[in-house]
Amino acid sequence: MTSASLYRRAIPAAARISHWRAPDGWALRRFDWPGAGRGRILWQGGRGDIFEKYLELFAHWHEAGWSVTSLDWRGQGGSGRVAADPSVGDIGDFADYIADLKAFWSEWSREGAGPRVLMGHSMGGHLVLRAVVEDAADPVALVLSAPMLGLKSPIGWTLGERLAGRIARIGNPARPAWRGNEKPGTMMTRQQLLTYDPDRYADELWWQSAKPELVLGPPSWRWVAQAFTSTRLLRRDARLATLAPPVLLIVPLHDELVDSRAALGVARRLPDARVLTFGKEAAHEILREADPARARAVAEIDAFLAEKAPK
Repeated sequence: MTSASLYRRAIPAAARISHWRAPDGWALRRFDWPGAGRGRILWQGGRGDIFEKYLELFAHWHEAGWSVTSLDWRGQGGSGRVAADPSVGDIGDFADYIADLKAFWSEWSREGAGPRVLMGHSMGGHLVLRAVVEDAADPVALVLSAPMLGLKSPIGWTLGERLAGRIARIGNPARPAWRGNEKPGTMMTRQQLLTYDPDRYADELWWQSAKPELVLGPPSWRWVAQAFTSTRLLRRDARLATLAPPVLLIVPLHDELVDSRAALGVARRLPDARVLTFGKEAAHEILREADPARARAVAEIDAFLAEKAPK
């Protein structure tokens, strides 16, 4: 057992959990683990994520001297709920996420020295890339883990966006888009969709039991509709071709939640992009996968940071 793995079910003694208030007064839960001066990482998780799922990963970077910060997105984790039903993941507009990140990045950037790196998983990968494209953040390097740049839809992106938008406009847009699993109409279990490592999957269940108020269920129809639209607009954004920071994209090719083709297409448009792909050995949560795949991904991130974010 590595020292990093000791933190999978324990908050580090030196870490701080607090709340940061957005310009409109919304309180977002914040995690900070000060490091030894190597630099600073802002990690943003996916839809429904909580930072506790990534403590093992944070510990690895902290051992290398990095300070690590994470902010629960508005409407999930410890950052309150937008929908009246606390089990539903809703947002008024994806632009709200970007506004929060822009304001937080501005404050966080002034809180310490060293290279600033922005990382995001899944929905977080989409949002941090969009934030950089829209000049809401200016990291020295960007890491995207299984980024949500296209949704995995049996009817395709275009029809999926049209259908979700139409349904969201009928009745309450904050009603759940489906029940139960992370993906409707699948025979795969939630664990099979996320990670093939039963122990790391159990870590998430442990945290959900310890902190049930952090648990989030399915997205709203409004969230689904906006996810289709926001990813489409980002894929077509001409500013991708002139993006300043180097980008590392970690792409599980057999991801059943987000469409890996979209990530590979975006990567081809970026001026400085490095792509690491995985086959059937990895599901969506590549950084919480079984050790062989996870170790390869973490090693690639470390090499990328050594080259692109030197102290």
